[in-house]
Amino acid sequence: QGQLVESGGGLVQAGGSLRLSCAASGRAFSSYAMGWFRQAPGKEREFVGGINWSGGNTGYADSVKGRFTISRDNFKNIVYLQMNSLKPEDTAVYYCAAYKTGWWGGQTQVASWGQGTQVTVSS
Repeated sequence: QGQLVESGGGLVQAGGSLRLSCAASGRAFSSYAMGWFRQAPGKEREFVGGINWSGGNTGYADSVKGRFTISRDNFKNIVYLQMNSLKPEDTAVYYCAAYKTGWWGGQTQVASWGQGTQVTVSS
């Protein structure tokens, strides 16, 4: 199925920014959609954002819309999540996801997951 390796997590103050990266290998990267999910302590994993195979279509959870931006570089096989205006409620483990097809959706449509990277936002 391929491997996904996230990086870029860390500790940031509220109002700050972070950029997460996810490097993909083992599949034809430009043929499938990518996404980011997150899981806070005691909560279920939730969708954050998705991007289709070409990068021409993106979607976001309402809680991050206008603050987070997902993008991809099909030459470098990397997907990014730019997170601005971070809030304490954004604290979670963030997971990169590769979808089964070229279009993003819910968790049941994910083919493989990264190991996760911790993002902690202090107030």
